Amino acid sequence: MPVYVWKGKNSFGEKRKGEVEAPDQAGALAQLKRLRISEPTVKEKPKDLLANVSFFKPKVSGKDIVIFTRQLSTMINAGLPLVQGLEILEKQQENPTFKKALSEIRADVEAGSTLADSMRKKPKVFDNLFTNMIEAGETGGILDTILTRLATFMEKSMALKKKIKGAMTYPTICLAISILILIVILVFVVPVFSSMFEDFGSTLPLPTQIVVNMSDFFKSNIIFIIMGIFGLIFLVKKIYATKKGELAIDKGLLKAPVIGILLRKVAVAKFTRTLSTMLQSGVPILEALQVVARTAGNKVIENAVFRVGDSIAEGRPLADPLEECGVFPNMVIQMINVGESVGALDAMLEKIADFYDEEVDQSVENLTAMIEPFMMVFLGGMIGGLVVAMYLPIFKIASVV
Repeated sequence: MPVYVWKGKNSFGEKRKGEVEAPDQAGALAQLKRLRISEPTVKEKPKDLLANVSFFKPKVSGKDIVIFTRQLSTMINAGLPLVQGLEILEKQQENPTFKKALSEIRADVEAGSTLADSMRKKPKVFDNLFTNMIEAGETGGILDTILTRLATFMEKSMALKKKIKGAMTYPTICLAISILILIVILVFVVPVFSSMFEDFGSTLPLPTQIVVNMSDFFKSNIIFIIMGIFGLIFLVKKIYATKKGELAIDKGLLKAPVIGILLRKVAVAKFTRTLSTMLQSGVPILEALQVVARTAGNKVIENAVFRVGDSIAEGRPLADPLEECGVFPNMVIQMINVGESVGALDAMLEKIADFYDEEVDQSVENLTAMIEPFMMVFLGGMIGGLVVAMYLPIFKIASVV
Protein backbone atom coordinates (compact mmCIF):
# COMPACT_ATOMS: atom_id res chain seq x y z
CA MET A 1 0.00 0.00 0.00
CA PRO A 2 1.42 3.46 -0.92
CA VAL A 3 2.67 5.79 1.79
CA TYR A 4 1.69 9.48 1.67
CA VAL A 5 3.47 12.38 3.37
CA TRP A 6 1.13 15.05 4.75
CA LYS A 7 1.26 18.50 6.34
CA GLY A 8 -1.56 20.40 8.03
CA LYS A 9 -2.93 21.86 11.25
CA ASN A 10 -4.61 20.11 14.15
CA SER A 11 -7.77 21.27 15.95
CA PHE A 12 -5.69 23.75 18.00
CA GLY A 13 -4.20 25.37 14.90
CA GLU A 14 -0.75 23.83 15.47
CA LYS A 15 1.27 22.73 12.43
CA ARG A 16 1.71 18.99 12.14
CA LYS A 17 3.19 16.56 9.60
CA GLY A 18 3.46 12.82 9.22
CA GLU A 19 2.89 9.77 7.06
CA VAL A 20 -0.20 7.64 6.36
CA GLU A 21 -0.80 4.45 4.37
CA ALA A 22 -3.73 4.60 1.97
CA PRO A 23 -4.78 3.04 -1.34
CA ASP A 24 -4.78 6.48 -3.02
CA GLN A 25 -4.57 10.21 -2.29
CA ALA A 26 -8.33 10.45 -1.64
CA GLY A 27 -8.03 7.72 0.99
CA ALA A 28 -5.16 9.58 2.67
CA LEU A 29 -7.22 12.79 2.78
CA ALA A 30 -10.15 10.85 4.27
CA GLN A 31 -7.89 9.54 7.06
CA LEU A 32 -6.63 13.05 7.80
CA LYS A 33 -10.21 14.33 7.91
CA ARG A 34 -11.04 11.72 10.56
CA LEU A 35 -8.01 12.92 12.52
CA ARG A 36 -9.37 16.51 12.28
CA ILE A 37 -6.40 17.78 10.31
CA SER A 38 -7.26 21.03 8.52
CA GLU A 39 -5.65 22.54 5.41
CA PRO A 40 -3.94 19.24 4.56
CA THR A 41 -1.40 18.86 1.75
CA VAL A 42 -0.76 15.28 0.70
CA LYS A 43 1.79 13.82 -1.69
CA GLU A 44 3.06 10.30 -2.25
CA LYS A 45 6.31 9.50 -0.47
CA PRO A 46 9.22 9.13 -2.96
CA LYS A 47 10.28 5.53 -3.39
CA ASP A 48 13.74 4.49 -2.30
CA LEU A 49 15.61 3.22 -5.36
CA LEU A 50 17.31 0.56 -3.20
CA ALA A 51 14.11 -0.51 -1.43
CA ASN A 52 13.53 -3.48 -3.72
CA VAL A 53 17.17 -4.62 -3.78
CA SER A 54 17.38 -7.50 -1.29
CA PHE A 55 21.09 -6.86 -0.62
CA PHE A 56 20.32 -3.45 0.88
CA LYS A 57 17.28 -4.55 2.89
CA PRO A 58 17.93 -4.94 6.63
CA LYS A 59 17.49 -8.52 7.80
CA VAL A 60 15.01 -9.53 10.47
CA SER A 61 17.07 -10.64 13.46
CA GLY A 62 16.15 -13.27 16.01
CA LYS A 63 15.91 -10.53 18.62
CA ASP A 64 13.27 -8.73 16.52
CA ILE A 65 11.17 -11.89 16.32
CA VAL A 66 11.53 -12.66 20.05
CA ILE A 67 10.37 -9.15 21.03
CA PHE A 68 7.46 -9.36 18.56
CA THR A 69 6.47 -12.81 19.89
CA ARG A 70 6.48 -11.75 23.53
CA GLN A 71 4.57 -8.54 22.84
CA LEU A 72 1.94 -10.32 20.73
CA SER A 73 1.54 -12.96 23.46
CA THR A 74 0.95 -10.25 26.08
CA MET A 75 -1.62 -8.48 23.90
CA ILE A 76 -3.59 -11.65 23.14
CA ASN A 77 -3.48 -12.68 26.80
CA ALA A 78 -4.88 -9.25 27.71
CA GLY A 79 -7.85 -9.85 25.40
CA LEU A 80 -6.75 -7.63 22.49
CA PRO A 81 -7.98 -8.84 19.04
CA LEU A 82 -5.27 -10.41 16.90
CA VAL A 83 -5.60 -7.92 14.03
CA GLN A 84 -5.39 -4.96 16.39
CA GLY A 85 -2.33 -6.43 18.09
CA LEU A 86 -0.60 -6.96 14.75
CA GLU A 87 -1.44 -3.39 13.71
CA ILE A 88 0.06 -1.94 16.91
CA LEU A 89 3.23 -3.99 16.56
CA GLU A 90 3.50 -3.06 12.88
CA LYS A 91 3.33 0.67 13.65
CA GLN A 92 6.00 0.52 16.36
CA GLN A 93 8.36 -1.70 14.32
CA GLU A 94 11.53 0.15 13.27
CA ASN A 95 12.95 -2.52 10.95
CA PRO A 96 11.42 -1.71 7.51
CA THR A 97 11.71 -5.32 6.30
CA PHE A 98 9.90 -6.67 9.34
CA LYS A 99 7.39 -3.80 9.22
CA LYS A 100 6.45 -4.68 5.65
CA ALA A 101 6.13 -8.37 6.51
CA LEU A 102 3.84 -7.60 9.46
CA SER A 103 1.74 -5.30 7.28
CA GLU A 104 1.17 -8.07 4.73
CA ILE A 105 0.47 -10.64 7.46
CA ARG A 106 -2.08 -8.30 9.07
CA ALA A 107 -3.78 -7.76 5.69
CA ASP A 108 -4.01 -11.55 5.15
CA VAL A 109 -5.47 -12.11 8.62
CA GLU A 110 -8.01 -9.33 8.02
CA ALA A 111 -8.98 -11.08 4.78
CA GLY A 112 -9.79 -14.26 6.72
CA SER A 113 -6.51 -16.20 6.59
CA THR A 114 -5.09 -17.85 9.72
CA LEU A 115 -2.01 -16.38 11.37
CA ALA A 116 0.03 -19.51 10.65
CA ASP A 117 -0.86 -19.54 6.94
CA SER A 118 -0.08 -15.82 6.69
CA MET A 119 3.32 -16.35 8.30
CA ARG A 120 4.12 -19.28 5.99
CA LYS A 121 4.17 -16.77 3.12
CA LYS A 122 7.24 -15.19 4.82
CA PRO A 123 9.67 -18.16 5.10
CA LYS A 124 12.68 -15.83 5.42
CA VAL A 125 11.16 -14.32 8.56
CA PHE A 126 9.22 -17.19 10.16
CA ASP A 127 10.59 -20.73 9.79
CA ASN A 128 8.67 -24.04 9.77
CA LEU A 129 9.11 -24.52 13.49
CA PHE A 130 7.54 -21.14 14.24
CA THR A 131 4.60 -21.52 11.87
CA ASN A 132 3.79 -25.11 12.92
CA MET A 133 3.69 -24.10 16.57
CA ILE A 134 1.50 -21.09 15.75
CA GLU A 135 -0.86 -23.42 13.89
CA ALA A 136 -1.00 -25.74 16.93
CA GLY A 137 -1.72 -22.74 19.18
CA GLU A 138 -4.52 -21.49 16.93
CA THR A 139 -6.07 -24.97 16.68
CA GLY A 140 -5.95 -25.53 20.44
CA GLY A 141 -7.03 -21.99 21.37
CA ILE A 142 -3.83 -21.37 23.35
CA LEU A 143 -2.03 -18.99 21.00
CA ASP A 144 -0.79 -16.73 23.82
CA THR A 145 0.76 -19.72 25.66
CA ILE A 146 2.39 -20.99 22.47
CA LEU A 147 3.85 -17.55 21.71
CA THR A 148 5.37 -17.40 25.20
CA ARG A 149 6.91 -20.86 24.76
CA LEU A 150 8.23 -19.86 21.34
CA ALA A 151 9.87 -16.72 22.73
CA THR A 152 11.51 -18.70 25.56
CA PHE A 153 12.69 -21.38 23.14
CA MET A 154 14.16 -18.80 20.75
CA GLU A 155 15.94 -16.99 23.58
CA LYS A 156 17.59 -20.22 24.71
CA SER A 157 18.54 -21.13 21.12
CA MET A 158 20.05 -17.67 20.58
CA ALA A 159 22.00 -17.97 23.84
CA LEU A 160 23.38 -21.33 22.68
CA LYS A 161 24.49 -19.86 19.33
CA LYS A 162 26.09 -16.92 21.12
CA LYS A 163 28.15 -19.27 23.29
CA ILE A 164 29.45 -21.17 20.26
CA LYS A 165 30.30 -17.96 18.38
CA GLY A 166 32.00 -16.59 21.49
CA ALA A 167 34.17 -19.70 21.74
CA MET A 168 35.22 -19.37 18.09
CA THR A 169 35.89 -15.62 18.16
CA TYR A 170 39.20 -15.69 20.05
CA PRO A 171 40.96 -18.38 17.97
CA THR A 172 39.68 -16.81 14.76
CA ILE A 173 41.08 -13.40 15.70
CA CYS A 174 44.40 -14.93 16.78
CA LEU A 175 44.68 -16.91 13.55
CA ALA A 176 43.88 -13.83 11.44
CA ILE A 177 46.51 -11.78 13.31
CA SER A 178 49.06 -14.58 12.88
CA ILE A 179 48.47 -14.74 9.11
CA LEU A 180 48.65 -10.93 8.81
CA ILE A 181 51.92 -10.77 10.75
CA LEU A 182 53.38 -13.61 8.67
CA ILE A 183 52.45 -11.82 5.42
CA VAL A 184 53.95 -8.52 6.62
CA ILE A 185 57.21 -10.20 7.67
CA LEU A 186 57.55 -12.21 4.45
CA VAL A 187 56.66 -9.32 2.12
CA PHE A 188 58.30 -6.32 3.80
CA VAL A 189 60.81 -7.45 6.47
CA VAL A 190 62.53 -10.51 5.00
CA PRO A 191 63.47 -8.81 1.67
CA VAL A 192 65.38 -6.12 3.60
CA PHE A 193 67.44 -8.76 5.39
CA SER A 194 67.78 -10.76 2.16
CA SER A 195 69.45 -7.82 0.38
CA MET A 196 71.87 -7.47 3.34
CA PHE A 197 72.71 -11.19 3.25
CA GLU A 198 73.58 -11.01 -0.46
CA ASP A 199 76.33 -8.49 0.33
CA PHE A 200 77.89 -10.88 2.86
CA GLY A 201 78.77 -13.34 0.10
CA SER A 202 78.66 -16.34 2.44
CA THR A 203 76.33 -19.33 2.58
CA LEU A 204 73.19 -18.69 4.60
CA PRO A 205 72.17 -21.03 7.44
CA LEU A 206 69.48 -23.52 6.46
CA PRO A 207 66.64 -21.92 8.54
CA THR A 208 67.45 -18.50 7.04
CA GLN A 209 67.58 -19.89 3.51
CA ILE A 210 64.16 -21.55 4.00
CA VAL A 211 62.63 -18.25 5.18
CA VAL A 212 64.19 -16.33 2.27
CA ASN A 213 62.88 -18.93 -0.22
CA MET A 214 59.42 -18.66 1.37
CA SER A 215 59.53 -14.87 1.01
CA ASP A 216 60.61 -15.07 -2.65
CA PHE A 217 57.91 -17.63 -3.43
CA PHE A 218 55.22 -15.60 -1.68
CA LYS A 219 56.19 -12.33 -3.43
CA SER A 220 56.36 -13.98 -6.84
CA ASN A 221 53.08 -15.90 -6.54
CA ILE A 222 50.96 -13.75 -4.23
CA ILE A 223 48.22 -13.30 -6.86
CA PHE A 224 48.02 -17.05 -7.50
CA ILE A 225 47.99 -17.78 -3.75
CA ILE A 226 45.06 -15.39 -3.20
CA MET A 227 43.23 -16.85 -6.20
CA GLY A 228 43.90 -20.34 -4.86
CA ILE A 229 42.43 -19.46 -1.44
CA PHE A 230 39.28 -18.02 -2.98
CA GLY A 231 39.08 -20.99 -5.35
CA LEU A 232 39.34 -23.42 -2.44
CA ILE A 233 36.56 -21.60 -0.54
CA PHE A 234 34.39 -21.64 -3.67
CA LEU A 235 35.09 -25.35 -4.20
CA VAL A 236 34.19 -26.24 -0.60
CA LYS A 237 30.94 -24.27 -0.90
CA LYS A 238 30.11 -26.05 -4.17
CA ILE A 239 30.80 -29.44 -2.61
CA TYR A 240 28.74 -28.55 0.48
CA ALA A 241 25.86 -27.54 -1.79
CA THR A 242 25.54 -31.17 -2.95
CA LYS A 243 23.82 -33.78 -0.77
CA LYS A 244 26.81 -36.15 -0.70
CA GLY A 245 29.26 -33.32 -0.04
CA GLU A 246 27.16 -31.87 2.77
CA LEU A 247 26.81 -35.29 4.38
CA ALA A 248 30.56 -36.00 4.12
CA ILE A 249 31.58 -32.61 5.57
CA ASP A 250 29.02 -32.76 8.41
CA LYS A 251 30.10 -36.32 9.22
CA GLY A 252 33.73 -35.22 9.32
CA LEU A 253 32.89 -32.31 11.65
CA LEU A 254 31.12 -34.64 14.09
CA LYS A 255 34.18 -36.94 14.12
CA ALA A 256 36.68 -34.09 14.62
CA PRO A 257 38.80 -34.59 17.79
CA VAL A 258 37.67 -31.61 19.91
CA ILE A 259 35.07 -29.64 17.98
CA GLY A 260 33.16 -32.83 17.11
CA ILE A 261 32.25 -33.52 20.75
CA LEU A 262 31.01 -29.96 21.16
CA LEU A 263 28.94 -30.12 17.95
CA ARG A 264 27.37 -33.41 19.04
CA LYS A 265 26.35 -31.92 22.40
CA VAL A 266 24.93 -28.84 20.66
CA ALA A 267 22.95 -31.11 18.29
CA VAL A 268 21.51 -33.14 21.19
CA ALA A 269 20.57 -29.96 23.10
CA LYS A 270 18.89 -28.46 20.02
CA PHE A 271 17.06 -31.68 19.11
CA THR A 272 15.65 -32.30 22.60
CA ARG A 273 14.76 -28.62 23.20
CA THR A 274 12.96 -28.25 19.86
CA LEU A 275 11.09 -31.55 20.11
CA SER A 276 10.09 -30.85 23.73
CA THR A 277 8.74 -27.41 22.86
CA MET A 278 6.72 -28.73 19.92
CA LEU A 279 5.26 -31.66 21.88
CA GLN A 280 4.29 -29.37 24.77
CA SER A 281 2.56 -27.13 22.22
CA GLY A 282 0.40 -29.99 20.95
CA VAL A 283 2.17 -30.68 17.64
CA PRO A 284 1.89 -34.39 16.65
CA ILE A 285 5.17 -36.25 17.12
CA LEU A 286 5.58 -37.27 13.46
CA GLU A 287 5.02 -33.71 12.27
CA ALA A 288 7.32 -32.42 15.03
CA LEU A 289 10.12 -34.80 13.98
CA GLN A 290 9.85 -33.61 10.37
CA VAL A 291 10.35 -30.00 11.51
CA VAL A 292 13.12 -30.93 13.96
CA ALA A 293 15.01 -32.79 11.22
CA ARG A 294 14.88 -29.81 8.84
CA THR A 295 16.16 -27.44 11.54
CA ALA A 296 18.92 -29.77 12.80
CA GLY A 297 21.73 -27.87 11.06
CA ASN A 298 23.70 -31.07 10.40
CA LYS A 299 22.96 -33.56 7.61
CA VAL A 300 23.92 -36.59 9.73
CA ILE A 301 21.52 -35.56 12.51
CA GLU A 302 18.85 -34.68 9.93
CA ASN A 303 19.01 -38.11 8.29
CA ALA A 304 18.97 -39.80 11.69
CA VAL A 305 15.84 -37.90 12.80
CA PHE A 306 14.08 -38.68 9.50
CA ARG A 307 14.81 -42.40 10.06
CA VAL A 308 13.45 -42.06 13.59
CA GLY A 309 10.22 -40.60 12.15
CA ASP A 310 9.90 -43.48 9.68
CA SER A 311 10.39 -46.03 12.48
CA ILE A 312 7.77 -44.36 14.70
CA ALA A 313 5.33 -44.36 11.77
CA GLU A 314 5.76 -48.16 11.75
CA GLY A 315 4.70 -48.31 15.40
CA ARG A 316 8.09 -48.52 17.12
CA PRO A 317 8.97 -46.48 20.23
CA LEU A 318 11.17 -43.38 19.91
CA ALA A 319 14.16 -44.75 21.88
CA ASP A 320 14.86 -47.78 19.61
CA PRO A 321 15.56 -45.94 16.31
CA LEU A 322 17.51 -43.27 18.19
CA GLU A 323 19.82 -45.97 19.52
CA GLU A 324 20.24 -47.56 16.09
CA CYS A 325 21.30 -44.32 14.37
CA GLY A 326 24.42 -44.10 16.59
CA VAL A 327 24.34 -40.32 16.94
CA PHE A 328 22.77 -39.83 20.37
CA PRO A 329 24.55 -40.79 23.63
CA ASN A 330 23.29 -43.80 25.56
CA MET A 331 22.21 -41.64 28.52
CA VAL A 332 19.89 -39.61 26.26
CA ILE A 333 18.32 -42.78 24.84
CA GLN A 334 17.72 -44.25 28.31
CA MET A 335 16.11 -41.02 29.59
CA ILE A 336 13.86 -40.83 26.50
CA ASN A 337 12.90 -44.47 27.06
CA VAL A 338 11.91 -43.68 30.66
CA GLY A 339 9.99 -40.59 29.52
CA GLU A 340 8.02 -42.64 26.99
CA SER A 341 7.29 -45.35 29.57
CA VAL A 342 5.79 -42.93 32.12
CA GLY A 343 4.03 -40.76 29.51
CA ALA A 344 6.11 -37.66 30.19
CA LEU A 345 8.29 -37.51 27.09
CA ASP A 346 8.07 -33.71 26.67
CA ALA A 347 9.16 -33.08 30.29
CA MET A 348 12.03 -35.59 30.00
CA LEU A 349 13.23 -34.01 26.75
CA GLU A 350 13.26 -30.61 28.45
CA LYS A 351 15.39 -31.99 31.30
CA ILE A 352 17.83 -33.49 28.79
CA ALA A 353 18.02 -30.14 26.97
CA ASP A 354 18.75 -28.29 30.23
CA PHE A 355 21.46 -30.83 31.10
CA TYR A 356 23.13 -30.55 27.68
CA ASP A 357 22.94 -26.76 27.75
CA GLU A 358 25.12 -26.94 30.87
CA GLU A 359 27.35 -29.49 29.14
CA VAL A 360 27.78 -27.11 26.19
CA ASP A 361 28.68 -24.29 28.59
CA GLN A 362 31.36 -26.46 30.20
CA SER A 363 32.68 -27.67 26.84
CA VAL A 364 32.93 -24.10 25.55
CA GLU A 365 34.87 -23.04 28.65
CA ASN A 366 37.21 -26.03 28.32
CA LEU A 367 37.70 -25.38 24.61
CA THR A 368 38.52 -21.71 25.22
CA ALA A 369 40.92 -22.60 28.04
CA MET A 370 42.68 -25.11 25.78
CA ILE A 371 42.84 -22.89 22.70
CA GLU A 372 44.29 -19.82 24.44
CA PRO A 373 47.71 -21.31 25.40
CA PHE A 374 47.88 -23.20 22.09
CA MET A 375 47.37 -20.02 20.09
CA MET A 376 49.89 -18.12 22.24
CA VAL A 377 52.52 -20.82 21.70
CA PHE A 378 51.73 -20.97 17.96
CA LEU A 379 51.88 -17.19 17.52
CA GLY A 380 55.02 -16.80 19.62
CA GLY A 381 56.75 -19.77 18.00
CA MET A 382 56.00 -18.58 14.47
CA ILE A 383 57.21 -15.00 15.01
CA GLY A 384 60.12 -16.09 17.22
CA GLY A 385 61.23 -18.66 14.65
CA LEU A 386 61.22 -16.08 11.85
CA VAL A 387 63.17 -13.58 13.93
CA VAL A 388 65.80 -16.16 14.93
CA ALA A 389 66.13 -17.35 11.34
CA MET A 390 66.75 -13.77 10.17
CA TYR A 391 69.38 -13.07 12.83
CA LEU A 392 71.29 -16.34 12.48
CA PRO A 393 73.59 -14.98 9.69
CA ILE A 394 74.32 -11.89 11.81
CA PHE A 395 75.25 -14.10 14.78
CA LYS A 396 77.46 -16.16 12.46
CA ILE A 397 79.33 -13.11 11.15
CA ALA A 398 79.75 -11.75 14.66
CA SER A 399 81.30 -15.04 15.83
CA VAL A 400 83.72 -15.04 12.87
CA VAL A 401 84.79 -11.44 13.61
